[in-house]
Amino acid sequence: MIKDRLLRYVKSLRVRLFLILLFVGIIPIYVLKFGILRNYETQAIEQRISLIRSRSEMIAEELGRSGYLTGTPSETLETQINQLCSIWNGRAVVVNEKFRILRDTFESDEGRIIIAKKVLESFRGSVQSNYNSRQHYLEVTVPVREPGGDVVRGLMIISAPTTDIEEGRSALSGKVFILQVIMILLVLAMAFYAARLLVRPFGKVTASLNEKDQFLDEDISIPDYTETRLLAEAYNRMRQRLRAQEDTRQEFVSNVSHELKTPQTSMKVLADSLNAQEEVPNELYREFMQDIADEIDRENKIITDLLELVKMDRKSTIINIQETNINDLIDLILKRLIPIAALAKVELVPELGREVIAEVDATKLTLAVTNLVENAIKYNHEGGWVHVSLNSDSSYFFIKVEDNGMGIPDEDQKYIFERFYRVDKSHSREIGGTGLGLAITRSAVLMHHGAVRVYSREGEGTTFTIRIPLRYERDPDNTGDDLIAEIEI
Repeated sequence: MIKDRLLRYVKSLRVRLFLILLFVGIIPIYVLKFGILRNYETQAIEQRISLIRSRSEMIAEELGRSGYLTGTPSETLETQINQLCSIWNGRAVVVNEKFRILRDTFESDEGRIIIAKKVLESFRGSVQSNYNSRQHYLEVTVPVREPGGDVVRGLMIISAPTTDIEEGRSALSGKVFILQVIMILLVLAMAFYAARLLVRPFGKVTASLNEKDQFLDEDISIPDYTETRLLAEAYNRMRQRLRAQEDTRQEFVSNVSHELKTPQTSMKVLADSLNAQEEVPNELYREFMQDIADEIDRENKIITDLLELVKMDRKSTIINIQETNINDLIDLILKRLIPIAALAKVELVPELGREVIAEVDATKLTLAVTNLVENAIKYNHEGGWVHVSLNSDSSYFFIKVEDNGMGIPDEDQKYIFERFYRVDKSHSREIGGTGLGLAITRSAVLMHHGAVRVYSREGEGTTFTIRIPLRYERDPDNTGDDLIAEIEI
């Protein structure tokens, strides 16, 4: 499954890279095409306006000197105006200071009054130019000044079509389109090659996996890119976690098999011993039957603890959170355990301070505390004591179970929360321990987002401290990731 997912990832990564490179490559081509055509059109219009303006200003200077605006005819000026219009295939209009059109090369508006914004601006002494891209023409308005002064006596308006510029733009667009197609094909080829080249190291990951029959046995190393190195490191960490889980699973199955078979073996030996004797004294018969009953009880205890662990291990475990009086909960637990403590001649001392109200699953918290107190009683000595205290601050409440019993060796303390782990296997079996009590406590504390700590000295006693938030916060994504807490030694 992991190989298939990585392979699909690599394939999808190749496609995404190809599309990204293609997109990044084609966009500049279209931008370049737009820029070339726009620059051509702008420069052509500006050049055309500049030429018409310079020629018009020369004719406007002659108009101001010749008295043409006051009615004096001039064949020379007529010729110049007609030549200007023929060069650009345009139209020229001469306006006097009363806004009346004196000359129109189209001979359609002579004698009419013209008032427009461009006309008023030009009468103030400025040259006006305008390009209409929709109608495809440009217009230049040049003021006619009196000789030797700045007083505007009239205007000369020249309009010319820009069809030839549009035709040139269309021809250039066709050439640019051919160049564009060639560049797109090159980008396609380069994007395909670059995508394969960039993804090749990721392909090594799947190739490495396909070459290994047991992919959990060896790490992989792909140092080509930072990304592939990080991917390989992440895979190796995942492999190590899977390996550890597999080892834990095998060890757990082995331990379960062993623990369940041990009582059965004992019962089989006891039953065979009874069957081998023809006449069994009542006292011996009762003793053997009591031993068999004890073994059955022990096996039932193992099965019960295993079922509790399995239920707590499931991510979908239902946790019934309610506001609970922790003082009353601990008091009830201790009342149930007082007879066990009295039988073991161990003093059970509650030290419950001010009232603590918290959001907990009372059943699961009861399991956790009960296991700690039972262990403190079982692994103690006659005349010993067990103190159970409760405290809180603004965020957490703390349950401390302290005893002056056997204690836990330093080398064993980091393993005591593992399933079926026993510090003294012979003594644990003698007093009925299954090796699951602390594992159940750990799981119950984790489900409350809490932490459990242990402090112990061999021969002096042990202190377990549980820390749990007063307010339970559920995992918003319901992923089960909220079952992470700390186990401190």
